[in-house]
Parts: sequence; C-alpha cells; structure tokens
Amino acid sequence: MPPHRLTAQTIDDETALRALLGAPLPLVAAKVTDRLNALTRQFIERSPMVILATSDGRGGCDVSPRGDPAGFVRILDERTLLLPERPGNRIADSLRNIVENPHVGLLFIVPGVGDAFRVHGRATLTTDAGLLAPSAVEGKPPKLGILVDIESAYTQCSKAFLRSDFWNPARFVDRAALPTGGEIMRAIVGEAVDPPSYDAERGARYARREGFY
Repeated sequence: MPPHRLTAQTIDDETALRALLGAPLPLVAAKVTDRLNALTRQFIERSPMVILATSDGRGGCDVSPRGDPAGFVRILDERTLLLPERPGNRIADSLRNIVENPHVGLLFIVPGVGDAFRVHGRATLTTDAGLLAPSAVEGKPPKLGILVDIESAYTQCSKAFLRSDFWNPARFVDRAALPTGGEIMRAIVGEAVDPPSYDAERGARYARREGFY
C-alpha cells in the first residue's frame, strides 16, 4: 500500500509500531478474558448504550450506536450476548456486514462512568421468536436479534473520557450550535428538501416515538 497522500512518514508493520509504543504491561494484558464474570457483567447490565463495529467481506468498516433502557443487551450466559435489533433506516449496514463477516466489536458505555467495557466476538443474526420475546419494549418484541459469542472481553480505561471531559455538563454543546438534519440533507440533495419542514416532521415522529419499537 502506498504512503498516505499527505505524508511519507507512515508505519506499516507491527515491529515498527512496537518500537514506537512499546509492549503492554503484563498486568494490562492479563485483563483480557474470553468470558464475563460477576463483576464485568455489571457494565453490560448498567449500560443503555453500546457501539457496534462491523466490517464487510472486503474489509469495509461500519460503526453504529445501539441504545435502549439499561440492560437491553441480554447476557444469556458468560460467553453469549443478545442484542435486540430495533427499527432503523433499513440501510442495515451492520446487519449486511454480519452476514458477510461475523466478527464484531462492542463498546459498552455507562452514563457518568469513565471506564467502558469492550467485547469482541462472532455474531449471528436470529429470528427466534422465543429467544427474542424477553427483549420486548412497549409491548413490541424485536423481529431480529444479534447473538454474539464472546471471544475476548475486558475493561477500557477512562483516559479518553477524562481527556475529553466528556461527562462534564458544562461542556455540553447546545444542539442549535450545529446544523440540523434538514440542513445537512439540503446540502446533499439540493432544493428538494425544505430544512424546517424536514426537521419538524422528524421531530413530530420522534415525539410520537414512531418507529422506535
């Protein structure tokens, strides 16, 4: 692979990478396990948000948030998780990737907590109604779920959240300071989109919780 167009100073093998970074401490490496335990499972049980990373058969990557009431990712046993799939935009990047390539990464986030929890494993899509029924919200069970067989699981230290001051309410950004969804769509597709109408209609759907479950 040629160097990036902006620099010739690149690293393209692990030997060079390790020469720069060094090796992880043995105690750090020891935290990686192939299953949950009574302590680590609490991060999943208390998390209302997980970031799902997937890639297709050619290596094209996708990352997608999944959110629901805390504990929505069910722990079936110490090595198996179930993520309910809720209605979305039907582009289905993550799901199409899993069909091609079962390897997934999960990052569980707990509000106000700096430590996160990482899981890597192999995913399978399931339509088993009996398995999915306990994941119902507002009386609506999901039609589809993502089963994850855990291959590695470990805590992620809080440095990123501390450096970013992420949980500090004083640093929260006013939504009005950023472009709206309608304004972005207008910039992409042109005058066919009226930003105020687009944003009002979407806001009304969300207020009705239309398509949430």
